[in-house]
Amino acid sequence: MMGSGHYWWGDTWWHGGMWIYPLILLIIVLLVVYLIFGRGGWRPPGYGERTETALDILKKRYASGEISKAEFDQVKKDLIN
Repeated sequence: MMGSGHYWWGDTWWHGGMWIYPLILLIIVLLVVYLIFGRGGWRPPGYGERTETALDILKKRYASGEISKAEFDQVKKDLIN
């Protein structure tokens, strides 16, 4: 009579299909580790993204010649107040 260890260490473990469960678990663990660390680590949503303020956009429009100095000054004054 064989004990319960027979299924894990005997021929039945390999030929009986019990090897698939540890393999699936290993694949899942590796996938989770990759998703967390493989892409540069975990970061909160929006991390590293810089949002432009209205003043930044205004400065760009003035620098590109899209608006005049008088328009720039007026809009800047409106934004600050």
